[in-house]
Amino acid sequence: MTRSVELPFYVKLSLIVITLICFAFIFCIGKDIITPVLMAFLFAVLLLPVFTFLNTKLKFPRYLAAFLCVILFASFIIGILFFISYQVNDMANDFDTIKKNANAFIVDIHKFIKDHFNISIGEQKKYIDNVTKDSVKNGNATLGSAIISISDLLLDCTIIPIYTFLFLLYKDHFILFLVKLISKESHATLKNILSQIKLSINNYIVSLILEMIIVSVLTSLGLWIIGVKYFILLGLITGILNLIPYIGITAAGIITILASLTGSAETSMILAILIVNLIVQLIDNNVLVPLIINSKVEINAFVSIMGIIIGGAAAGISGMFLAIPLLAILKIIFDRIESLEPWGYLMGNHMPKRFIWRIKKVHSEN
Repeated sequence: MTRSVELPFYVKLSLIVITLICFAFIFCIGKDIITPVLMAFLFAVLLLPVFTFLNTKLKFPRYLAAFLCVILFASFIIGILFFISYQVNDMANDFDTIKKNANAFIVDIHKFIKDHFNISIGEQKKYIDNVTKDSVKNGNATLGSAIISISDLLLDCTIIPIYTFLFLLYKDHFILFLVKLISKESHATLKNILSQIKLSINNYIVSLILEMIIVSVLTSLGLWIIGVKYFILLGLITGILNLIPYIGITAAGIITILASLTGSAETSMILAILIVNLIVQLIDNNVLVPLIINSKVEINAFVSIMGIIIGGAAAGISGMFLAIPLLAILKIIFDRIESLEPWGYLMGNHMPKRFIWRIKKVHSEN
């Protein structure tokens, strides 16, 4: 007969904190290996309904069902990239116009700075030359980092589909491993956790796709109204980059401004583009994210922002993208384990209207 030991609160708290620190440390030192695995896991969960349909309803063998799921998903991604590359080729034909308008725009900026800040054009060009020289000095290191980043990206594009295929193929194998890992009394809890994780990840990724579509449509519509030439392409790029927290929309805005130079270099056009991006972001942050994203993952804003910052510091853009689903998984686990339930509540978005202390008075006998 096994005897359970009740640990003091400070011991439980210390063990939980130490465990989380160890997981974070392992993730930091092994991010190049762990990140593709986690990305593949998310994609596998997203494709699981298609895999189940092919394997169960259509009686496809597991190998073939998993292979077709990966092929369909890869074809969807490649189709989007092909459309973008096709549009970019058209934009490349306007390179001379972009160059001409960019020079005119830079001249206008020089004049604006000279008129409002009393800095001569010569001093501005001298400063730019100094910055350019410093950039050239660091060019070799930057080029080397870019080559490494491109090689890592190509490796991830190769290995993530393989991992996704293997996750789908060995789905039941992994579940049986977890079943063998814990006692029979906890099997119902495990089943509930796995079901909720599947539902939460599916809802999150589908919500991201829906948000991307809405942002793309709104941005394309706004750019079409103000007369930007490649409004469909730029709207799609904005929607895709919007999936990257914080820095994505900034990069999309810069790309849109550069692309607008195919038409004219007027400052009013640049301001109109900034206003369109600002309006779309206000709609996204105040309507789409609370309505579509936060309602699915049930993670409060404080924990979300902290998780995104920590994920970005640990694994860059991939870490920022993985932060929310990983937090959602942690919350599901915490909510269903009695000793960790307060941590799940801390991560949640339930806000009580008010809190009243209920303290029992202890009466001492004289």
